[in-house]
Amino acid sequence: MLLRFRTRWSLEIEMLLRFLVLVAVTAIAFGGDGNVLAAGSDDGSPIGERVESFTLDNCYGKPISLDDFSSAKAVVIVFLGTECPLAKLYGPRLTEIQKRYADRGVQIIGVNSNKQDSLTELGAYVRRHEIGFPMLKDPGNQVADAIGAERTPEVFLLDRQRVVRYHGRIDDQYGVGYSKERDAKPELTLAIDALLAGSPIEIAETEPVGCHIGRVKSSPPSGDVTFTKDIAPIFNSKCVSCHRDGEIAPFTLGSYDDVLGWEDTILEVIDDNRMPPWFADPSHGEFANDARLSSQERELIATWVDNGMPQGELSDLPDPPVFADGWQMQEPHQVFKMRDKPFAVQAEGVLDYQHFVVDPGWKEDKYIVAAEARPDSRSVVHHILVYVIPKGEKRRDFRQVLAGYAPGSPPLELTNGVAIHVEAGSKLLFEMHYTPNGTPTEDLSYVGFRFTDKSNVRKRLRGQLAANNKFEIPAGEANHIVKATYVSRQDETLLSMTPHMHLRGKSFRYDVTFPDGREEVLLNVPHYDFNWQLKYTLKDPLSLPKGTQIKCTAVFDNSEDNLTNPDPTKPVRWGDQSFEEMMIGFMDTIPNSDES
Repeated sequence: MLLRFRTRWSLEIEMLLRFLVLVAVTAIAFGGDGNVLAAGSDDGSPIGERVESFTLDNCYGKPISLDDFSSAKAVVIVFLGTECPLAKLYGPRLTEIQKRYADRGVQIIGVNSNKQDSLTELGAYVRRHEIGFPMLKDPGNQVADAIGAERTPEVFLLDRQRVVRYHGRIDDQYGVGYSKERDAKPELTLAIDALLAGSPIEIAETEPVGCHIGRVKSSPPSGDVTFTKDIAPIFNSKCVSCHRDGEIAPFTLGSYDDVLGWEDTILEVIDDNRMPPWFADPSHGEFANDARLSSQERELIATWVDNGMPQGELSDLPDPPVFADGWQMQEPHQVFKMRDKPFAVQAEGVLDYQHFVVDPGWKEDKYIVAAEARPDSRSVVHHILVYVIPKGEKRRDFRQVLAGYAPGSPPLELTNGVAIHVEAGSKLLFEMHYTPNGTPTEDLSYVGFRFTDKSNVRKRLRGQLAANNKFEIPAGEANHIVKATYVSRQDETLLSMTPHMHLRGKSFRYDVTFPDGREEVLLNVPHYDFNWQLKYTLKDPLSLPKGTQIKCTAVFDNSEDNLTNPDPTKPVRWGDQSFEEMMIGFMDTIPNSDES
């Protein structure tokens, strides 16, 4: 069976009508229910199927046909979206592949089938990422449907007869929520090399990873669950803090039009518990900042999508959340930039933690009651931690974290006579975690502080930790356990916990044993994610009598199966960089009695 499609429409207002006509035509041409499969094999693979010519407009309105490249020895059809994080990262990489293989008769053709991506947005994507191959718009996702494309990015390598010889991803460096630090396996270029050499392609099919293509739906919206009445309040409460303009999330969710086209991706990340980011086992502990969707919220979103996503009455739409353009806390008394000049964040690849030391010039002890770390370029700053380097020391004190930033996180604001004490002569260490987004970017993040007089301080917020830096994780070991214990030296109250490991971190657990022998699991993170350095703030702070033990258990995966593992052939020890490891159970406590 051949893949047949011939489309050329530039007027998007006719998209749905012409799509319905196409469905009717293909039903007559192919018989049955009109479904056009990407292959004749039982497993649905497109390998070995021939692709008929098609014509689509490029992002500037010029018609481009597959037949225009009849002299090409090989054609790569790649489906891309303008806001999908992986499509942003792979756009420049595909341009490099086009440059490398152009003289050898290889042509890359980009296709955008997302209903949510306009021609204007497509043109901006091409310019921003300097795309060096034709980028075509597929109204009504007819080409995507005919060839069987599901995601962005997803590639189909065609030979001279336009038969699919390779299908899947570009390489295995990037996945959903991770970047591999070890060398990527370049499946696409390996397939191209084999095809040009007339050799068998060793791996002809891989699993494409990325965002779902935003397809036009064939059935009209229906049902009582609407965006304005039911869905917008959920997104405003749980999603929009990150999914808005200028933030690190890949697309916005502030309006009905913003959501259209992302519904399948939204359902997938919710079902996989990837979003909202929250990794605590619900069986243990209650947390004030629990970001999870309730079962009712999940059901409402799923029902709404199944019903075709009705918009609802505009009068039901809640007021949008208000986010501060400037400081979320009161105006700071002092502000410090992370360094004198911006740091250049590369367009793609893996960028390790960056550390910048700042001397604030404090000649006297400081008592901090509010602190806020702010990213300069929110689209690439994943998180910030600002530590103290004590006077006379060269390394940071892990117990003194003054400020932290992660998308959606609030600033530190202390009340009721509680403050953080920093000794005169101390320095600041900015730890910066950047996430390349496909565009070269510069960042100059900063931190602000508010202070109080010592006479106003009743209690000092103390950073505590259970840490172990004397471990060695064997090469290839998938379940290496490292433990550490913290013992309360006074009666105190536990406010929060923050597990910290690097790329081999697999799980982390806090267990408490009280002096009377009682035991309890305080926090269990069964699937630790290095990309999200989350603080788990207790809903009800826990009193720890003197002598209470908090035992932290970390499990590391240094095996080949850990996709983020930089090198599973080497043992791993303690170190600052992500290719090394750490085992720290951070905690925030305050003493139960006033301090003199």
